[in-house]
Amino acid sequence: MPANSFDAIIIGTGQAGTPLSYALAEAGRRVAIIESDHLGGSCTNYGCAPTKALLASAQRAHLVRTAGALGIRAPEPVVDFAAVIERMHTLRQHSRDNLHRKITEDRDGITLVRGRARFTAPHTLLVALNGGGEQLLTAPLIFINTGTKAAVPAIDGLADSGYLTSDSLLLTLQEQPKHLLIMGGSYIGVEFGQMFQRLGTRVTIVDTKPRLMSREDADVSESLTECLAAAGVELVLSAKTRHVSRAADGSIVLTVDTKDGERRLRGSHLLVAVGREPNTADLGLENTAIKLNKKGYIEVNEHLQTGTRGVYALGDVKGGPQFTHIAYDDYRIVRDALLHHGQRTTQHRPMPYVVFTEPQLGRIGLSKNQAKEQGIAYRVSRLPASTIGRAVQTGETEGFVEVLVGEDDRLLGAAVFCEQGGEIMTMFQLAMAGRLRYQELENMILAHPTWAEVLNNAFQRLKPGE
Repeated sequence: MPANSFDAIIIGTGQAGTPLSYALAEAGRRVAIIESDHLGGSCTNYGCAPTKALLASAQRAHLVRTAGALGIRAPEPVVDFAAVIERMHTLRQHSRDNLHRKITEDRDGITLVRGRARFTAPHTLLVALNGGGEQLLTAPLIFINTGTKAAVPAIDGLADSGYLTSDSLLLTLQEQPKHLLIMGGSYIGVEFGQMFQRLGTRVTIVDTKPRLMSREDADVSESLTECLAAAGVELVLSAKTRHVSRAADGSIVLTVDTKDGERRLRGSHLLVAVGREPNTADLGLENTAIKLNKKGYIEVNEHLQTGTRGVYALGDVKGGPQFTHIAYDDYRIVRDALLHHGQRTTQHRPMPYVVFTEPQLGRIGLSKNQAKEQGIAYRVSRLPASTIGRAVQTGETEGFVEVLVGEDDRLLGAAVFCEQGGEIMTMFQLAMAGRLRYQELENMILAHPTWAEVLNNAFQRLKPGE
C-alpha cells in the first residue's frame, strides 16, 4: 500500500492538536489530522464545555430557588430536564461544527482523516478508516494527542450494572436520574454531585477517602465537604464499594464497606468518576521507541518529545495535570520550538485550576501541604468571604480566600473558595507572574465595590505557617 506523505501528522483533535494543525498549516506545512470520534477531544465533547453548560442551568435553578433571601418572591423552579440536555447538545454540536469548518474550509494545507491510527513504524501510521478501508500515512513529525478515557475499577458486578461515566453520561443521558449514585469524590464527582442536586436529583457520593477532594489541604477539602453536605448531597466517605448489582425493579445497588459496617445504597443511576486512563493501548507503540510509564501514559521530556525522534505527545495522554489550559500550553511550547525557535518547556509553569462548584474553588501555586513537604517557609492569611463587601451585598458569603506568602513577601500560592473563586484566583496568579510583593496589592487602588478588592484585604491576617 503506497503511503501518503505529509510534513506533520497529528493524532487527535483535542485542545493541543487542533491549534497546532492551524499553526503548522499557516507556516506552509502539509498537515494531516486524524480523528476517530467527534472533533474537539474531551473538552468539547464530555469535559469543560458540556459540563459547564449543565452547571449554568443548575445555577439558574438555584438562583430562582434562593431568590427569597434577597426579597424576590418566586415559585419553585420547574426543571425541564429534556430542555437542559438539549441546550447542552446544541452548544456542543455548534462547537463541533465550528471546528469542522476551521479544519476543512477556513485553512489550506490541512487534511482531515476520519479513522483510528496505529504506528507500523516510527514515522508511519496505518489508519483504519471510519467508513471502511485503510490508509497509510507518513511524516517526519508526528504528534500524539489522543487524550484519556474514564477509568473503570474492577468491582464485582460493575461491568453488568449499566453504569455511566462522565463520558457516556454527557453523550447519552436523556432522562433525569431520580437518585444518582456517584462513585468518586474528586472534582468530577463534586461538580456533578452539586449540579444534579440543584437540578432536583437526589445525590449520593461514595468515596474511599475520609473527605472530598482529598488531595487538597484538609481545611480546604473539609469546607467543600461541608458545603455539599449542607446542600443536601449525601456523603458516604471512608467507604469501599465491594459489589454492584441491578435489582429486579431496575435500580442499582452498591454494597459498600464503611467504618460502621456494611451498607447497601440504592439509586436509579450510577456514575463512575474515579479518574481517567490514557488512550495508548492500541497505538502500536511497540513499533516505535516510545515508552509508557506504569500507568500507561506516554513518557516525554520537558520539550514534550518522546523516545522516538520527531514524535511528540501533547495533552492528557502524556500524564500530569489533566486540564484544557495545560494541553493548550503544550501546543504553544511545541509551536514556538518548531516555528519560532522558542525555548519554553514544561518545567516550572504555573498550574492554575478551578473546581466549578458553588462556591468555586480556585487554586494556584503552593498549598500548605506542598510548602511543608518542600521545606518552604511561609506565612498564611485566611479571609472569610463574609468579610468581603461584595459578598455581603450579593448574599454570596460562603467560603474564604487563603493566601500563602514567602519570606520575600511575594505570593507562593492561593486557595480561593468563594463566589468568583476562579476569577479571584487568576488575579493572584497575575500578581505572582509579575512578582509583586503583597504590600503592593494591599496598597493598590481598586474600584469599590468589586470582588477584586479582596486583593487589598487578603493579607491582613498573615501569620506564620504551622
